Amino acid sequence: MGKPTGFKEYKRKTPVERPVEERIADFEEVYEPFPEDKLQRQAARCMDCGIPFCHIGCPLGNIIPEWNDLVYKNQWRKAWEILSATNNFPEFTGRICPAPCEEACVLGINEPAVTIENIEKAIIEHAFKEGWVVPEPPESRTGKTVAIIGSGPAGLAAADQLNRAGHTVTVFERADRIGGLLRYGIPDFKLEKSIIDRRLEIMAEEGIDFRTNAAIGTVVSTSELKEFDAVVLCCGATEGRDLPILGRDLEGIHFAMEFLPQQNKLVAGDQVEEKISAKDKNVIVIGGGDTGSDCVGTAVRQGCKSVVNFELFPQPPLYRPSHQPWPYWPMKMRTSSSHREAGQDPRNYALLTKAFRGQVGHVVGVTTVNVEFTRERQTGNSNIDEIPGTEKEWKADLVLIALGFVGPERNNVIRGLGVELDERGIIKTGVNYQTNVENVFAAGDCRRGQSLIVWAISEGREAARCVDLYLMGETELPTKGDADLPRR
Repeated sequence: MGKPTGFKEYKRKTPVERPVEERIADFEEVYEPFPEDKLQRQAARCMDCGIPFCHIGCPLGNIIPEWNDLVYKNQWRKAWEILSATNNFPEFTGRICPAPCEEACVLGINEPAVTIENIEKAIIEHAFKEGWVVPEPPESRTGKTVAIIGSGPAGLAAADQLNRAGHTVTVFERADRIGGLLRYGIPDFKLEKSIIDRRLEIMAEEGIDFRTNAAIGTVVSTSELKEFDAVVLCCGATEGRDLPILGRDLEGIHFAMEFLPQQNKLVAGDQVEEKISAKDKNVIVIGGGDTGSDCVGTAVRQGCKSVVNFELFPQPPLYRPSHQPWPYWPMKMRTSSSHREAGQDPRNYALLTKAFRGQVGHVVGVTTVNVEFTRERQTGNSNIDEIPGTEKEWKADLVLIALGFVGPERNNVIRGLGVELDERGIIKTGVNYQTNVENVFAAGDCRRGQSLIVWAISEGREAARCVDLYLMGETELPTKGDADLPRR
């Protein structure tokens, strides 16, 4: 490594958040720029650890120690080439990936891990600034055509890889803009949409055909897909998990994915009918994951009167629990920038939502009870027991349900193509990402279930390799952790 003692000399430093009072007045990204000289010192913390477990932690198999070393040595172009060899969109993962690689960092065993995600973001932003990221269409075409259904990270990764292989790729997106959950699920304060548009312009110039407002089964007939040599379903797991309790039919109760996309449209300058607004309201967010956090941050920016966040499970520990040893991803306490914007921490743990209360058809409150989890010694199953005397009434003018997603929507292209689902309700495939329909493949959340952006990109890349092999009988597209095509 360029600085063998760097991990001893430098402490972990990450970008500073903009002041709360400043950032909640807009929807721009939360973090201040991080100086490159300081970033190079962070890259110097990467150890000569022998076995880089960060490779295992990253679903893409990013070659992390090498580009850390190159950043420290000020060799940014080489760092970008190595990063781009395994990751199509580091500008996305460098902003919104939870960085499982950092939890697997060897230095992280007894010291704060290397700031891998921040270095990744800096590399790609440096590359864009220097003009290195330019359209590179394939030198020749194979004559094969591929339809990608869905334009989230899995669909975009599959499209990018298959286009590089020389196939003619068309991406169908039912929304009015390309990007899937990147576009309408992630708030702008985490991912400004100009970052997506910048990449899409390059991909379009490389020959990918993007079609918006093109829902398969309604606007576009599934019969039109027969014109393609292969189809890749990347339609996500967008079926939200509901909360069917007393009062669920009251007005003012919405899924998070009804609320968040509207704000993204407003930031983009669109008009929104029947706007769901948190302004001057007591807001309750049910669900303690990333989507719940995004709802909290959005509600604060809209000017809510108050916001609280319910989580069914107990508060996680501050540090890695013993039953989730390094290098595995630990379920520990994580506080987002949105949590810090709510005045006091809005999260309430071990809380079961029992009922919604209403007046004149609109929600006015929520009834909860505290719970505890007990484990059966014989079966190992967990039970949820209500704690007597802990019932509580909460004021609520707006309730947002952010309980995750149960799988892909079925009454669309899945039904139209006759694609089979497994017992979990996600698309059933073999190891080659192929469905029961011969030329139809699947990747991302619709095949894997609700997961991370880095897994979606990995799935898109792996599916593209299988499609290329299916179409051509051989493939030069890389598998996880391998270098990409020579042009990179």
